[in-house]
Amino acid sequence: MADPRLILVLGDQLSLGLSALREGVKSRDIVVMAEVREEGTYVAHHAKKIALILSAMRHFAKELRADGWTVAYTALDDAENTHSIGGEVLRRAEEHGADEVIATVPGEWRLRQKLDHLPIKTTQLPDDRFIASEGEFANWAEGRKSLRMEYFYREMRRMTGILMDGKDPEGGKWNYDSENRKPASGDLFMPEPLRVTPDGVTEDVLALVAAEYPDTFGQLEPFWFGTRRADAEKAADHFFKEALPGFGDYQDAMLEGERFLYHSVLSIYLNIGLLDPLDLCQRAEAEYRAGRAPLNAVEGYIRQILGWREFIRGIYFLDGPDYTKHNKLRAQRKLPDFYWTGETDMACIRAAVTQTIEEAYAHHIQRLMVTGNFALIAGINPAEVHEWYLAVYADAFEWVEAPNTIGMVLHADGGMVGSKPYAASGAYIDRMSDHCAACHYNVKVKHGEGACPFNPLYWDFLLRNRERFEGNPRMAQMYRTWDRMKPENQRASQDSAAAILKDLSNGKRI
Repeated sequence: MADPRLILVLGDQLSLGLSALREGVKSRDIVVMAEVREEGTYVAHHAKKIALILSAMRHFAKELRADGWTVAYTALDDAENTHSIGGEVLRRAEEHGADEVIATVPGEWRLRQKLDHLPIKTTQLPDDRFIASEGEFANWAEGRKSLRMEYFYREMRRMTGILMDGKDPEGGKWNYDSENRKPASGDLFMPEPLRVTPDGVTEDVLALVAAEYPDTFGQLEPFWFGTRRADAEKAADHFFKEALPGFGDYQDAMLEGERFLYHSVLSIYLNIGLLDPLDLCQRAEAEYRAGRAPLNAVEGYIRQILGWREFIRGIYFLDGPDYTKHNKLRAQRKLPDFYWTGETDMACIRAAVTQTIEEAYAHHIQRLMVTGNFALIAGINPAEVHEWYLAVYADAFEWVEAPNTIGMVLHADGGMVGSKPYAASGAYIDRMSDHCAACHYNVKVKHGEGACPFNPLYWDFLLRNRERFEGNPRMAQMYRTWDRMKPENQRASQDSAAAILKDLSNGKRI
């Protein structure tokens, strides 16, 4: 009988149809899975994120064994654990007499490069759990002056046939985003995401994480994420029944005390492989076809997966290993401590960060237009912001997090992801939330005592980057607005921004 090969399965590759598993032979090959300290500490990952992945890995190993695989599994507290992926591969190769490793290509350059340099024959197979391959995205991008998600999304709709009426988009429009910007009110029915009671495996992991990562970011308990495939499927069923119909209208809304609104909270399962992206899109479409969810909600949800998720991944691998080093706006300010503590007088940021500490989750508008918007207009160093987003959210893996942060949030890639920066004053947050009503600052005050910091910082950002953005058709109007302001108001705004930035640099409470 031929020597066994090792089949490497990483913590975000928990899919039975994984390409590496399809290549393996159950009667001969050994699946290698390892909980290693290196993967839990290269950034200060949220305690809930670590627990989610470790528990899901343990459940997946049980699933593989039940399917007939031999699994060499290393727990975090195993005495012989080398605490690196490469170290565990080499240890298991020696143990089992294997001279070849089969892996599905990891979802970040860091690990791809580590596997490339293993002193053992290593084959990295494409990760075909995505709807578009890296090659298909590269072919679409080739020769284009700019890469815009909307046009890629239309190609994906055509390719899959999802929400299509023959050759035309269902309903006559590709995008219903204009209908999905309603501010929410507190009297709406708010469905909660499915909460799962930890089983014995998860309880063991929670105790282990508490012991091994006592100083990492975030609250470990209460822990309610599902960690089995069946849990993820139940969570998806729950979302499609309870929340999808309202998702479209209120997907950009924010409310004090309402952390989830109509969002699916399925990305935590999707991004570790417990759910399939095409299946989720097809199930969402089925809800529309059955008359249980409106087109604007279904199209908006499908666009996040079929369009944005696939587009972002394509950008990350198309640009190469140095994507996270982009800093086209030359932002250098240190990340404020309140991103880690929530201790700020800005109600919107306090709500988003506090929620992040407690839940390892915030929805896309909180990430983009609150914490992200502030980092953009305050000129926070993109590398620090990137590491923060990667650390604090349970669904964050570099292939999806980095282009969203470096590109969409901070415009640090020079416009590769978006045609304009998502900068906004306090007026946007006031329009889409109720945070401003009880805030220490007055969103109506543009500068001076009591002014919402977003207001002067917004103008300061535009002025700092005028040469770059004044010619942008989508931003020219704002520069004309500034130029029409009275000189005394311009000076007052600039003075306020300078005072806020000075306080930030000096670590004062904002």
